[in-house]
Amino acid sequence: MSQIERRTRPSSSEVLVVDDEEDIRELIALSLLRLGLACDTAGSVAEARALLDSRRYRLCLTDMRLPDGDGLELVETIQARYPGLPVAVITAFGSIDTAIRALKLGAFDFVTKPVELKALRELVTHALRLDAKAEPAEASNGRRLIGSSAALAQLRVQIAKLARNQAPVFIHGESGTGKEVIANLIHAQGARAGGPFVPVNCGAISPELMESEFFGHRKGSFTGANTDKEGLFQAANGGTLFLDEVGELPLAMQVKLLRAIQERAVRPVGAHAEVTVDVRILSASHRDLAQLVAEGKFRQDLFFRINVITLRVPPLRERIEDIPELATHILRRLAEREGSAPRRLSAAAIARLQQYAFPGNVRELENLLERACALCDGDEIGMDDIELYPTEGITQSQIAFDPNREPAADDCDDDGGDDERIRVLRALDETRWNRSAAARKLGMTLRQLRYRLQKWGME
Repeated sequence: MSQIERRTRPSSSEVLVVDDEEDIRELIALSLLRLGLACDTAGSVAEARALLDSRRYRLCLTDMRLPDGDGLELVETIQARYPGLPVAVITAFGSIDTAIRALKLGAFDFVTKPVELKALRELVTHALRLDAKAEPAEASNGRRLIGSSAALAQLRVQIAKLARNQAPVFIHGESGTGKEVIANLIHAQGARAGGPFVPVNCGAISPELMESEFFGHRKGSFTGANTDKEGLFQAANGGTLFLDEVGELPLAMQVKLLRAIQERAVRPVGAHAEVTVDVRILSASHRDLAQLVAEGKFRQDLFFRINVITLRVPPLRERIEDIPELATHILRRLAEREGSAPRRLSAAAIARLQQYAFPGNVRELENLLERACALCDGDEIGMDDIELYPTEGITQSQIAFDPNREPAADDCDDDGGDDERIRVLRALDETRWNRSAAARKLGMTLRQLRYRLQKWGME
């Protein structure tokens, strides 16, 4: 008797289940029927390929071990011949490495055996939502990628592809390149768009409060815990948790974060039981995580878990042709905020901007244009209205914040010149202008940082 079993189809929604164990096929098929979904089942790679050639499906669930091959072969076949079809793998408990290989090949997601029906329902629900995503969406904060350069076109393609799966993505790029906007776009164009997008700057949370912030706490679990509090994982349930500057997490918190990601469950501080969470993890950093791993400052197992797919964000100096369009967009937004007509840039001003290295990238361009608008008297911003930070002779590593820098003895009396000013501005940008967090990153006291800002007229 053939391994292929066709079931009554209560609706047009259809799923292909591939597993060599009949009882597993029966269990999954019954679960899908309860969701109103019809199901075809196959017991081998060959039978699955035959069904894929003859029918159109909205989702494929495949076991990893099959009599005539493995699930990875099926993932590769679907990616090559049916690129719009989400495929999820069913893998043995503890085989995270295998699941990660599948995700890198393009699998939508994975579930572990024994299959938990709740996890299966969540996976199927997210996968079927992809059919409803006809057009690319903007980020939930209304921001989008501005520009038409080849680098940005490639980035948009990568974002659209990553939005169609649930793999953890590490977004690597310099400060100010728009990593949070990109994470939000991946969320908005994916199956979790209807759920929350929760961004968190890991460098701006006090180490003593991290566990409570991430996992929540129960009333009375520590001094000041007057009520139960939901953590960031619970707040992002059904959606996406974006860990910005993940390289700033202390090692003790990295261990707990790894467990939460692997187990898909968290234990609030003071609680006796874990709470399951359905969250996609996106992370970002301007720092080289591989180097931090080599230095023993970042756990290798967590690095491999969050870095299933790496997305590099090009700095602004690699797409200078986007500067005129970006500047026009920024000036229009500034004018709307002020309730005035948008200013325009002269050709000389545009040329000067395109010759600048932009260590602070798009965020620095925004700051420069806002200052230029404040200094400009007319409707046109000229070359002389553009005040650039001097970068001649300053390497990118010098511009970037040095976490090992020792504060000078006379820090309160000497601001260190332009190099020091760039370092301070970079730290403030990275911490969203959280002065206490920026001072810790710079190795200064809060008083020393405030002195500098007052001296520069930026307090």
